[in-house]
Amino acid sequence: MRIIPLSEGAFTIDKSKVFLPFNLEKDQLNSRPVGSLLVEIQPFVIITGKDVILLDTGLGHTDASGTLELHNNLNKAGINPSQVTKVLISHLHRDHAGGITVQDKQGQQRFISFPYATYYLQRREFDFASEAGSSSYTPENFALLNEFSRVEWLTEDDGMIDGYIHYRLTGAHSKFHQVFWIEEEGKKIFFGGDVAPQLQQMKSRFVAKYDYDGKKSMELRQQWWVEGEKEKWIFLFYHDIKSPVYP
Repeated sequence: MRIIPLSEGAFTIDKSKVFLPFNLEKDQLNSRPVGSLLVEIQPFVIITGKDVILLDTGLGHTDASGTLELHNNLNKAGINPSQVTKVLISHLHRDHAGGITVQDKQGQQRFISFPYATYYLQRREFDFASEAGSSSYTPENFALLNEFSRVEWLTEDDGMIDGYIHYRLTGAHSKFHQVFWIEEEGKKIFFGGDVAPQLQQMKSRFVAKYDYDGKKSMELRQQWWVEGEKEKWIFLFYHDIKSPVYP
């Protein structure tokens, strides 16, 4: 398997839930509002023997020409966006679901960003996010999935996709957040979304205020870290600036 991080850059975020670009060489974190978090926004693409798998879809930003940055990043990695066969969604907060659809250049209509792929997400997460009224969700980014023919609505708490992708509902960060294991040729990749967003968080005990259930998130991180070290998992960290892939 081949793993390619698709960095969209570093950002700070505070209680306003607005992602502000952060230049690691020039900007100072202490110049931002108190309590601001410094995070990377980093979807991943995994190339397996039979799939090109995208893990979450970033912020959905576009360049000056109206092209989705996620598409640009895939092209830079030598992957045509039309080659993506599966899109696995951990949850629908806007920094993970912004690239599910893209606006046309006139800003009048939205389209599915990966029309040849199958999208996999929790039906309960979609229904909750569509009605939540929370600033963490932007329903216009994902509403089209309800009409798209290539969606596999996951309704179980635990299950398999194509015999080699394991998903599990965790809640913890958002009410219906899920995580994934991808296993092929003796390698096991783990993507913990925002329950396990950074390497350092796996090594320390703390309860995050931004989680739906911070205590459960802490306990799951500890459990996964022990299991993963024992079984030699490859961890993918969506919000880690220095260590997106470990080891």
